[in-house]
Amino acid sequence: MKNAFAFTSIAAVAVAGGIAFATLSSAQDSGRTTTTDAAATEQTVPSKQITIWRDPSCGCCDAYAEYLEGNGYQVTRIDDPNFDRRSVQAGVPEQGLGCHLAEIDGYYVSGLVPVEIIERLVTERPEIAGITLPGMPANAPGMAPGKTGTLKTYAFGEDGVTVYSDE
Repeated sequence: MKNAFAFTSIAAVAVAGGIAFATLSSAQDSGRTTTTDAAATEQTVPSKQITIWRDPSCGCCDAYAEYLEGNGYQVTRIDDPNFDRRSVQAGVPEQGLGCHLAEIDGYYVSGLVPVEIIERLVTERPEIAGITLPGMPANAPGMAPGKTGTLKTYAFGEDGVTVYSDE
């Protein structure tokens, strides 16, 4: 009987010790990042760096750049009175030119495109060259304090021109 009691006691201590070790190990490991955890938490963060080629005499382009900066973007402005030729070379359809050309994270953005649409573009990463908001709509950021009403933005690329956003 003594042997049975001793065996039971040793077994109980071993189980308790095993539980304590597992708990301690889990607590220590919770601060470590495993390869699986690192892969799961590492995400592609869209760039907030944007370059704008603009006509140096265009006031709405400055207002648009300030709008972007107010939304956390780091804007590089390049005076380029021939931004329209640069836009066409980038693939923007001539009939769809905006008042400036921008480049962000490998995409071209022509015109006064709202940040929500730019952020969707660089997050979704569609296989297009870029997007354009043709002309200078009075309700677009840069013309108005922010977007008001509906704006139709077009995607352009190898597959032609399609509506990207109508909101």
